[in-house]
Amino acid sequence: MRPDDRQYLKSHEWCKIDGETATLGITDHAVAQLSDLVFLDLPAVGASVTAGEQYGEIESVKAVSSLYSAVSGEVLEVNAELPDNLEWLSEDAFEKAWMIKVKLTDKSGDLMDAAAYEETVKAEQ
Repeated sequence: MRPDDRQYLKSHEWCKIDGETATLGITDHAVAQLSDLVFLDLPAVGASVTAGEQYGEIESVKAVSSLYSAVSGEVLEVNAELPDNLEWLSEDAFEKAWMIKVKLTDKSGDLMDAAAYEETVKAEQ
């Protein structure tokens, strides 16, 4: 079971909200589906992100995939070490491999809890 202290999108991103800050990343399922990651493009600090819209890209040897934001707001912090350490995504997708932290102004209406996300993953298999 994925961590239940965060919410999930059907597109396999996670969001952990703590007060007015949201931490975003991708799930272990997304990492497993992509495999062999080679490139990650994240927004700069100060950029705006919008719930349900693309904020970056991740590339594997198989495909380029968009990263979708679960929230709207301003990027406060970027995990600057992650693009050079993509193996962290396989090792610890939910903690060490967070992608961005956002000053929250709004969140997506499509967020699911961990149990609903588990059902989504099962339905895809």
